[in-house]
Amino acid sequence: MAASDMSLIMHVAGRDDDLRLALEDLQVGRWLSTKNLLAHTDSGALRTSRSQVLAAVAANGFAVDAWCLEEPGSADALMMRARVLAQRALNAHRDGADRHALSPLIDAALRACWDGTRRWPYDPVFWVCLLSLAQLDIDPRRRIRVEHWAHPPEALLPPGPWPLLWEANRRDPGNREAYHRMLQCFHARGNGAVDFTRWVCSVAPTGSVLLTLPLYAYAEEYRSRTAGGQVSSSLGFWTNELIQYHVARARDGWFAYVTDRADCSLLDLNHLAYALTASGLPGAGAVFEAIGPYATRAPWAQLSESGWWQEEFLKARAFALKQKA
Repeated sequence: MAASDMSLIMHVAGRDDDLRLALEDLQVGRWLSTKNLLAHTDSGALRTSRSQVLAAVAANGFAVDAWCLEEPGSADALMMRARVLAQRALNAHRDGADRHALSPLIDAALRACWDGTRRWPYDPVFWVCLLSLAQLDIDPRRRIRVEHWAHPPEALLPPGPWPLLWEANRRDPGNREAYHRMLQCFHARGNGAVDFTRWVCSVAPTGSVLLTLPLYAYAEEYRSRTAGGQVSSSLGFWTNELIQYHVARARDGWFAYVTDRADCSLLDLNHLAYALTASGLPGAGAVFEAIGPYATRAPWAQLSESGWWQEEFLKARAFALKQKA
């Protein structure tokens, strides 16, 4: 079937069928599939991404709690415990919990993360979880942890949880989620996001997925400026020369070097497809082919001008594939 004729599939597991089965079991309180999935996940990057998705579902139940009781010495169980506790704190913050309700959740997650770093010192996921919690530490007058406000490596960058990023990066160089969690921290604090991603691009090697990071920062900047009435259309924003430079860099410095596009993050592909379309740069057709039917809500829904983001995705895909042909 041609890519232009594919119906959209929107599922948090994307094209990962094994992950989808584990998620279904978690939803009914079973953890054995999660254990087996992680045990047979050889790639560190895939382990990080799969555990993130698993935790988003497991945080709503008690399957991981039961796993930890059954196998208290399991490295994967302890990692998922830290994941789940961190996710519960993030969920509570998103749902508007006040400081008094949020504080014990953060404390429990921090204890699980720090315990994990001591017991399994080579696992980067515990440090990624610590980075995720740093985005809840946004008030310099009530700092949760001193390392969340460390000095940056460059004078023009803002203070932030740099020591946590270095620890994650030392264990898994270029860990995608670690840098995204750092970006979320700067978004939560309201400054430094774009500068951070530009700096990352200045040091990231050719072929690195981190070259897509500015696309996320620009998408959030565009959403924020549109909501504030500072820009009236996507054209005036995305055709900025500096933004086009980073969009082209993601296309030519990352996507062009990917050997197996089925292993790419669907979020990265969808952000690149959107940015190429909005900026008027060529190459979106190949990205849409790599996406196949697996559209993601972000960034399309957040940046939709009509409110019908699926329709906008389909129109952009049809136009890009026609141009490619």
